Amino acid sequence: MKNIAETPVKEGSQSEENWTEVIEPRSGLLELGLQEVWRYRDLVLLFVRRDFVSTYKQTVLGPLWFFIQPLLTALTFIIIFGNVAKIPTGGQPMLVFYLAGITVWNYFAQTLTSTATVFTVNAQIFGKVYFPRLTMPLSIVLSNMVRFAIQFALFLVVWLYYYFTEDTLHPNAVLLLTPFLVILMGLLSLGLGMVFSAMTTKYRDLAMLLTFGVQLLMYATPVIYSMDKLPAKYRWLIVANPLSPIVESFRYAFLGTGLFSWGQLAYSATATLVILLIGTISFNSVQKSFTDTV
Repeated sequence: MKNIAETPVKEGSQSEENWTEVIEPRSGLLELGLQEVWRYRDLVLLFVRRDFVSTYKQTVLGPLWFFIQPLLTALTFIIIFGNVAKIPTGGQPMLVFYLAGITVWNYFAQTLTSTATVFTVNAQIFGKVYFPRLTMPLSIVLSNMVRFAIQFALFLVVWLYYYFTEDTLHPNAVLLLTPFLVILMGLLSLGLGMVFSAMTTKYRDLAMLLTFGVQLLMYATPVIYSMDKLPAKYRWLIVANPLSPIVESFRYAFLGTGLFSWGQLAYSATATLVILLIGTISFNSVQKSFTDTV
């Protein structure tokens, strides 16, 4: 039998393989690798579809829950905060007032909580195959944006009904900022989510603490009340929350009540960029070795 090891290599033959992609460690903590993510855009869309379909898979009502959940939440707020606690809505119909806050809040809260556990929940996938790790949190932002679009359509239907039947809604030019507000919310939840995802790889308790903290954060955000109804000496505490000007601007754009300030919105945008920067550094520092701790 001829020994393969002794078989001479012919001249001109290719002794080394030509690799189409070389995986190398990243040294830059600020490196996002968006060009690489763009090459894997089909994978991002696949993750978006997976997240969207799996949410209400094997449920009786299926996608109808996208409409039922905000409506039930709004009705609960009407009973508890509107009728029992008597929190004023500035003369606006309670349903459209609470839906405005709920629509925005749901997108932020769901994106944040899902991104915060991206390493622990998807540890098996990360450990078996290589792909840009950033594709996973980006897919969460996009899939929740699809949910937001559906719930925003519901809000528009309710808003149009009251707009044509009552004379209490006063939309204004701030409506043009709606895409900017949505992007700002997505980036803020992405940045915070990446910070917590880096910490939950070592401290699993933070995931449960975050769930509780997000519930409390809702009361520090003008979801069930308007900022112009708060005492001036306490208003700065709510404004310190970078999400507050976003929610208040969204409600002001469609309802015409509340407070709108370019300065507060600029503060939210600046805080969002800072948090996104910190989240990027945290995410890149952990993704190199998280499989050793998860």
